[in-house]
Amino acid sequence: DSEGGLYVCMNTFLGFGREHVERHYRKTGQCVYLHLKRHFIEKVPGASGGALPKRRNAKLFLDLETNNDLNSDDFEFEDEAKLIIFPDHYEISLPNIEELPALVTIACDAFLSAKSPYRKQEPDSWEEELQASKHAKTLVQLDNGVRIPPSGWKCSKCDLRENLWLNLTDGSVLCGKWFFDGSGGNGHAVEHYKETGYPLAVKLGTITPDGADVYSFDEEEPVLDPHIAKHLAHFGIDMLQMQMTENGLRDNDIKPRVSEWEVIQEAGMKLKPMYGPGYTGMKNLGNSCYLNAVMQAIFSIPEFQRAYVGNLPRIFDYSPLDPTQDFNTQMAKLGHGLLSGQYSKPPMKSELIEQVMKEEHKPQHNGISPRMFKAFISKGHPEFSSNRQQDAQEFFLHLINLVERNPVGSENPSDVFRFLVEERTQCCQSRKVRYTERVDYIMQLPVAMEAATNKDELIAYELKRREAEAARRPLPELVRAKIPFSACLQAFSEPSNVEDFWSSALQAKSAGVKTSRFASFPEYLVVQIKKFTFGLDWIPKKLDVSIDMPDFLDISHLRARGLQPGEEELPDIAPPIIIPDDPKEIIYTMDEISLLYFRSSFLVALDIDESSVMQLAEMGFPLEACRKAVYYTGNLGAEVAFNWIIAHMEEPDFAEPLVIPAFGEVASSGAAVFGAVELDNQLPEEMVAIIVSMGFQRTLAIQALKATNNNLERALEWIFSHPELEEESEPALDVVDVENTNANILTETGSQGPRIRDGPGRYELFGFISHMGTSTMSGHYVCHLKKEGRWVIYNDLRVCASERPPKDLGYIYFYHRISS
Repeated sequence: DSEGGLYVCMNTFLGFGREHVERHYRKTGQCVYLHLKRHFIEKVPGASGGALPKRRNAKLFLDLETNNDLNSDDFEFEDEAKLIIFPDHYEISLPNIEELPALVTIACDAFLSAKSPYRKQEPDSWEEELQASKHAKTLVQLDNGVRIPPSGWKCSKCDLRENLWLNLTDGSVLCGKWFFDGSGGNGHAVEHYKETGYPLAVKLGTITPDGADVYSFDEEEPVLDPHIAKHLAHFGIDMLQMQMTENGLRDNDIKPRVSEWEVIQEAGMKLKPMYGPGYTGMKNLGNSCYLNAVMQAIFSIPEFQRAYVGNLPRIFDYSPLDPTQDFNTQMAKLGHGLLSGQYSKPPMKSELIEQVMKEEHKPQHNGISPRMFKAFISKGHPEFSSNRQQDAQEFFLHLINLVERNPVGSENPSDVFRFLVEERTQCCQSRKVRYTERVDYIMQLPVAMEAATNKDELIAYELKRREAEAARRPLPELVRAKIPFSACLQAFSEPSNVEDFWSSALQAKSAGVKTSRFASFPEYLVVQIKKFTFGLDWIPKKLDVSIDMPDFLDISHLRARGLQPGEEELPDIAPPIIIPDDPKEIIYTMDEISLLYFRSSFLVALDIDESSVMQLAEMGFPLEACRKAVYYTGNLGAEVAFNWIIAHMEEPDFAEPLVIPAFGEVASSGAAVFGAVELDNQLPEEMVAIIVSMGFQRTLAIQALKATNNNLERALEWIFSHPELEEESEPALDVVDVENTNANILTETGSQGPRIRDGPGRYELFGFISHMGTSTMSGHYVCHLKKEGRWVIYNDLRVCASERPPKDLGYIYFYHRISS
């Protein structure tokens, strides 16, 4: 709130500013709130050289997402917590176990001790401190004359040149284990340990003057080797004079050249910093540059700006039970931070003069730290929830999926990316064709390496590289393949073979080819250059190429034409589905398969989230009542189930065991479980009670459930996206009107499928995301955007005017349609 505090409703776990508390209390009747306030004490140098405390409050909702490092040595803080009871605004300072019931004390302690996204992502991500190996001090090294060269390594038992380990006993260079992402090796280093018992190995490519990565096969974990310098010197490696690079070369052995990293980041140039709305940087949270680059591009698009920042007051006012777990709230919050200009301000002249006089430079506290956004958007995702580097294209599609699932009212900003692809499949033997359509959001262009315009230079470079590796000399300066964009576009439009094609005309497998065309052109065209591929050894690698991406793009010639005169369609006959494990080789029809799928899906839907059950049971409620609450609220979480408990505590069978009906008893209403309309049009009274217990009118609850086919989660979203109905709260509102309203929306969006914005196929480039490194699992991402007639580089927190935008080295390109 304006005083730097945050009110938390103890019933719904929803955070408010002070101006919203009164409104929420009047609407819901929920009267118990936890008031949190953090007082930061800034150390200001005093006249005697000491530090004088300067007290100030923190605005917890937005300001803590800036890049101000309030946990640094320049600040101390004190936390204050009070319990506020409405309507008298009675305050109880915490902790206070004498005046409060046990349940309230437990709830307060649980909330105050809960980890925020700030504490979750930082301390928990720290690696456990490595311990010194028990073998380091007594390690025996064989005097066999082995000397390790500075480059040209490969496994002595296979030809792999990556993930290589040097055994510190005999100097063997062997490959490591195979990892889940396809990288790694054949495990020869482990096999060598099993054969010899030599326990320690160091990873080649990690050796620097500060140390190296050491693994103990005997202790089965990474370890420290306090004598690593001595052990490496035994094989001719002077780690104090040699700093290894990713390719295994010493820095001083590499010929001076302009690297991909320098070109993309425009290193060596005095770039002018940019400030103000739309020029706000984002802090890197540990390999989160893929997220930063994508979000900068997303919020440069007017439709996303209007949907989230333009609707910010409404989104905040009608945010659901827990705003930290609401996609639209987090998107609006991030968009406000990037576009408001509040977190991108130039330094004051007095500060610059002071820095010059003191001959010191303090970085400006500009930019935002998207910890809460990343914590929510990556929740439950095995890759994005980690601190590892990720593929920006995969994250873009993940984001679009979340936008699709969380509409902002009637507007869906992801409509601007959506287009239809027409796929034409032809049977090579019968010459008959089939046309199908699918939805897509990215145009993926293959890299036509065979069309390189500097083939002679590439051949000469490859010969020099092999000679250097054989002679164990430094590699020559890299020669990058130059690929015409027209060749990539041609490769996209060429037919491709269909694996395992089953021809309905022949009723058998046959050869088939497929071509893709645009059935519609999107408002914004996203083009991905497919630079990442696999080598012959199945090791992921990146194609280091330069493509002359055009500023203006016309793909009108790729417009789909549909069935042409003289073409004959393939019969609409589905191939038989054979279960090979069945000795009778039973062939199921598609209807039977659908029924089997329905039954398996229905059985899965009956699972109960035991973690939510235990959370409720720890509050003192009967275990069976907790199981019923979680079951009847559709596993939507402990908070929603808690509301069900409050609404049903007085019922005589409240603590009776949960009885789940047999499959036959619920089969008739199974469609309702999956979101279809029930046949008898009766509303589930449990869902109505849950919504009413949250403070909403019963008529509004019925409207929401009717409009969303009795889906509780969607019904809550529907209520929050229709505030005008809540304000009216007319008990006699006709349900038929709601159904008609919903029908109009379906008509507007297209009842036959997703909404498509078609138009001309002419585009202009306004942004691109570039990747530096050898794999999507490593390296760095940078975003370039064209704003106000000039290019701007967004390199995490650094936002500057671009002098030489490297348009030829991009990975994902953003084009907008040129109006005719």
